[in-house]
Amino acid sequence: MQTPPLGRVLVVDDDPTVAEVVAGYLDRAGYDVDRAADGPAALDRADAHGPDLVVLDLMLPGMDGLEVCRRLRARGPVPVIMLTARGDEDERILGLEVGADDYVTKPFSPRELVLRVESVLRRARAATAPKTAGPLRAAALTIDPAARRATKAGAELALTIREFDLLAFFVRHPGRAFSREELMQQVWGWDFGDLSTVTVHVRRLRGKIEDDPAAPRLIQTVWGVGYRLDAGPHGDADRAPDVPQRDREHDREHGHDREHGHGRETEGWTGPRA
Repeated sequence: MQTPPLGRVLVVDDDPTVAEVVAGYLDRAGYDVDRAADGPAALDRADAHGPDLVVLDLMLPGMDGLEVCRRLRARGPVPVIMLTARGDEDERILGLEVGADDYVTKPFSPRELVLRVESVLRRARAATAPKTAGPLRAAALTIDPAARRATKAGAELALTIREFDLLAFFVRHPGRAFSREELMQQVWGWDFGDLSTVTVHVRRLRGKIEDDPAAPRLIQTVWGVGYRLDAGPHGDADRAPDVPQRDREHDREHGHDREHGHGRETEGWTGPRA
């Protein structure tokens, strides 16, 4: 008896070598894979076949990946993993802002990408599963896991899947500090990966829940550890006085990790770069 596919994945990349390698790994992992080489074709295939997830290259000819992501998310809640060139920090943050659920930097390991696909799909499917848990509350925040809805002082927050999962995790564990490795493992189920993923998601989340993201009161940076949610009205961070918080986080995203003493990058694939 033939095993049904794990899901339908649309791979969008104008580099045929990258697209072929990614599609091959996903196919061997048990996914039904469709391919498109540009933005308009990707939107047409998404309309025709309804993918469960889209792997989307940022640098596409004509309509770029950011615009494709905007249009995909406007049509429905399909999860998106963005492929970006290493070091494209602004584009990476923009991708998360327009609705991408995750990103992988080139050159990358196809095996890691398959694990990311599995993780994002697992989270997306869990989001639609029936739940009986009641709302979670911290300060002015209310998180309803069953409805996948978060509000601040009654105003609804527009969160991506990963932002929602991260916020719900923090609210479930107020006052406890977590390293970025712990957040990757416990929130998203990753055993390895680029730690700057956590930094970027925390930054984006702060921009949506903090009164002043430059001086956060809720999600605090804990010097030498990682991050902590302070649910009280006047939480204090364990910060080093001589290094501004924004400077430390900038260093993290560029691999100069003062808090952990090292930089980490994903397993490299020596194929084409963007």
